[in-house]
Amino acid sequence: MKISDKLAARQTFSFEIFPPKGDLPLEKAYEVASSLAEHRPDWISVTYSAGGSGNSENTVAIAGDIEGKLDTSALAHLTCMGATAADVDAYVASLAAAGVENILALRGDRRPGRDVVDFAHASDLIAYLRQNHGDLCIGAACYPEGHVESPSEDESYQSLYLKQEAGADYLVSQLFFNNEDFYRFREKCLRHRIKLPIVAGIMPFTSVKQIQRMAFNCGASIPVKVVKRLVQAGDDPEAQAQAGIEYACEQLEDLAANGVDGLHVYSMNKPSIAAAAATAMRACGYIA
Repeated sequence: MKISDKLAARQTFSFEIFPPKGDLPLEKAYEVASSLAEHRPDWISVTYSAGGSGNSENTVAIAGDIEGKLDTSALAHLTCMGATAADVDAYVASLAAAGVENILALRGDRRPGRDVVDFAHASDLIAYLRQNHGDLCIGAACYPEGHVESPSEDESYQSLYLKQEAGADYLVSQLFFNNEDFYRFREKCLRHRIKLPIVAGIMPFTSVKQIQRMAFNCGASIPVKVVKRLVQAGDDPEAQAQAGIEYACEQLEDLAANGVDGLHVYSMNKPSIAAAAATAMRACGYIA
């Protein structure tokens, strides 16, 4: 089922899984996906890496299993940096053969040797998919605190508007730790004529090092209340991880109460995180 249809019908709840890159067998990845599916999410997204990491075939395999064996909608990521139109066509064809009709269209990270070929921006990829594979349901990424490469706030919103006009059906946000940032972003989207459904993405922090890395790579700000939670957790890794999961669940509960279009949990291949999030969402009545 298309994710756009689900968003039109109700507030959604979903998870993300990333494919193995060599040390995690596909069978284990399927076990993780099975654990996530037990919570009856509206979809499970499967990340994609190009430019030599070699796991795009795993993306198709896992997404196909989610659709075919777990009876859950799969959202397959697709990055276009370094890709040709023929690459995209072949990937879409492999997804179609696996029964997958939902794609999250992304530019992808800039890396040495991974240069622009046919698509400079995610909006270019979205336009190509809409024109040549019109039956797809196409999602796009958004950034509540602005994209780290955007020179200005206005340009960041202009990029989102271009994704909408190119044919995106909905948006999924990058992680954030302050819900007020998301609410401000949602209001500003309307001012910039962006009217797509916006799914809020939440990633629990599990350690001091991890949250520092996320802040640096994604440009996500770390609120004082998060710092206090980490200080209270001390040097105990388990206490840090528990603090992060509890904080994420509080974020999810607040977002649900404030009428978001959907909630997407970056569960980092950890069923325990998905279970905690699902339990919190059932407790507040967001999901059954």
